[in-house]
Order: sequence, then C-alpha cells, then structure tokens
Amino acid sequence: MRVNAKGAGDGTSRAGATGAKEVGRGSTEFARGVAEVAHRAAFLPRSIEWVGGLDGFVSLIDQTLLPSRLEILQCHDVDTVIDAIRRLAVRGAPAIGIAAAMGLVLGVRDFGVGIVGDARNATDAFSATDARNTTGARNVPDTHDARALLLESRRIADRIAAARPTAVNLFWALQRMLTFAEAQQHLPAAELKERLLAEAKAIRDEDARMCRAIGERGADLIGEGCGVLTYCNAGALATAEWGTALAPLYVAHERGRRFTAYAPETRPLLQGSRLTAWELSRAGIDVRVLCDGAVGALMRSGRVQLVITGADRIAASGDTANKIGTYSVACLAAVHGIPFYVAAPSSTFDLATPDGERIPIEERSAEEVRGGPGRWTAPPDVVCLNPAFDVTPARLIRGILTERGLIEPVKGERILAAMG
Repeated sequence: MRVNAKGAGDGTSRAGATGAKEVGRGSTEFARGVAEVAHRAAFLPRSIEWVGGLDGFVSLIDQTLLPSRLEILQCHDVDTVIDAIRRLAVRGAPAIGIAAAMGLVLGVRDFGVGIVGDARNATDAFSATDARNTTGARNVPDTHDARALLLESRRIADRIAAARPTAVNLFWALQRMLTFAEAQQHLPAAELKERLLAEAKAIRDEDARMCRAIGERGADLIGEGCGVLTYCNAGALATAEWGTALAPLYVAHERGRRFTAYAPETRPLLQGSRLTAWELSRAGIDVRVLCDGAVGALMRSGRVQLVITGADRIAASGDTANKIGTYSVACLAAVHGIPFYVAAPSSTFDLATPDGERIPIEERSAEEVRGGPGRWTAPPDVVCLNPAFDVTPARLIRGILTERGLIEPVKGERILAAMG
C-alpha cells in the first residue's frame, strides 16, 4: 500500500524525540534536544518505522520515486519488505538492517497451526543452525510452541538474507534478532513475538542515536566555508535518522556553520543527485550536483577540502565497501591531498571478514546501466557491467567516524580496540 506524503516533509513528520534521554540535563541540552526534534520534523519524515502494535506494518519512504514524488510504502508482509530491499525502495546499510529486523517480525507474527518442513537438508545461513535438532517434518500444535517459532524465524531470516549480499547490517540485524529469540524461547510464542517487535524497534532507535553521535563527533571536521564532497547517499534516507556521512553536515548546519556540499550523481541509479541533493536541499544546506566524471576537476579547482562517504561493510583491516565509484573518489582525493573519511555505525563493521578481498560484491542487473535514467543509454545487445559496490583500501582512508569516536589511523588493531 502506498500513501502520498506530499506534506510529510513540510512539518508533519512522525519523527519522535529519539535521543531525548539527553534532554532535561540543563538548558543547553534541552535547547539542543528541541532543535533536534524541530530539525527532523522540518525536512523529512522517518525513512523507516513500525506503525502500530504487533498487527501493524512497516512504513518506509519509497526511494525509487524520489525526487519526483514522496510516497510512503506500507509493508504488511515479509514479501513486500524483501521486494523493497531488492529493488532499492529501502536502501543504505543501516536502513536495510532495520527493514530486515522488522521484516522478520512480519514474517513470523501470523505463524501458528501448520507444518514446519524438513530441515534435515537445510544449508542456508540461519536455518542450518537448527537442522541438527530436527528429525523431519512435524506438526506444530499452536502458536504456544516457541521452539517452532524460532525455527520459522530462521527460515524467514534466510529469505531476507538472500535479498542483498553486501550490506552487512542486514545480516547483523537478522543475527541479533535470532540470538534474542533463542534467549527468549522459554516464553510463550505470543509473548516472544511481542518481544521480537520491541527488539526490532530498538534496532531502529539505536541507529538513530548512533547516527546523531556520528554527526556530533564529525561536525568539527567541517570548517567555515568548507567544501565537502560526499558520494551516493548516506543520509537520513539511508538510516533511521540523520545519516552517517551526512550527519556531520546536518549537525554543522544546525550549529550555524556555512559550507558547500558537493554531490556527484552516482551512476547508474543517481543516488547522489536524486537522494542526497534532495534531502540536503530540503534541510536548507547549500548543495551542488555534478557528474561523476567531474569530481577530479572539482578537486583540482580547490573547492573541495573534505570528503565523507558512508559504508556498506567495513572489514577488520579497515577496507571499506561502498557504492561503486567510491574507490575512484578516494583515489582522486589522495592525488589532490584531500582527507577522505568514512562514517559508519559499529553495526557496519564486519570483524569476521579480514580484508576487502573477501567482501562479496553484489552484481546488479545490466538494465540499470542501459536504462537507469529512464531511457536507453546503451545498445540492447552490448554487455553492461554493473557491480553495485567497490572496495576502498584502508590506506586511502584518513579516518573512520563512528558513534564511539574517530578511528585514525585506520589500522586493524585500532578497529579491534574501538569495536571491542
């Protein structure tokens, strides 16, 4: 179901006072809390949230329609969530993780009388864990069987995990939900479902707080009159709120600092021009769009003093996967002596992956290259390559901004210390 949200970005946001725990400690904190809420309500509704109780739904901005139309997609079942992830209606590693957690709730909330299939041959990432405890198909008497609900949760998680392979937040969120369910399996299934919903909401709220903290820690990197180049979209649309790479820009703007943001188009799906320019302009930030191929010339002109991008997965070494083209931007920044920073919450770090060579890179449809802007831009019989991500080696990254602080220099031991 779709809801036209024309007025949603004009002061009618449902955004709540996430981070309100800091309000009330003093006049400065109170004023900042009020400013945060006003800032959120002023330019953008929440990119994703759960509406209602257990019988409710996932509400998310359909990002494929921006900037032409702002519409809210209501997801009442897990299939709609999986489709939204696959076709990039919801995108950005943190937002995908939130969608995965909430999608899991949608997938199991109606689980009840029926047959749980044979798990003896399960090989998927999550359901295989329980295969050894299952002797074959069995009847599930009712929704009070929490162990059966846990097995069903793993199967739903496998389906969601297959939607996109690179963004580690998706797998992190699913594993967190399943670990939580395992610890609560002594409860009646009905109560476990309620607690799973609460956990999914907690993942969203924690991401909002982490993004705000990234903004607070990174705002001082942006000096008065600074030129800041970002890439793809790592803003409020890609997270619960605020964004990762864009969070420092929002906080600096909130503090009255004047600067210029540069947003390369980010082909083939134009997340920079469609999404980053859209949300920054709505927030009143001076943003300029440029072709991807113009980044080098812009840097050479001296108008860029800082680069901040987001991340979809950060390996233990600090090698970072992000939208295709990020590596090229990092190389150009190195040539021109411009500091290149990555901004990401702790949930984007994958310490089990040692380096960038082992990060799986999603290959998307060639049709996105041939017809991304809405018309054919290449002959239909020509082979098109469409890797969705590339990997920037840690040596090109000045520092990684997290909610826990700045990791600089980017070394494996520093990452382990910060994330441990």
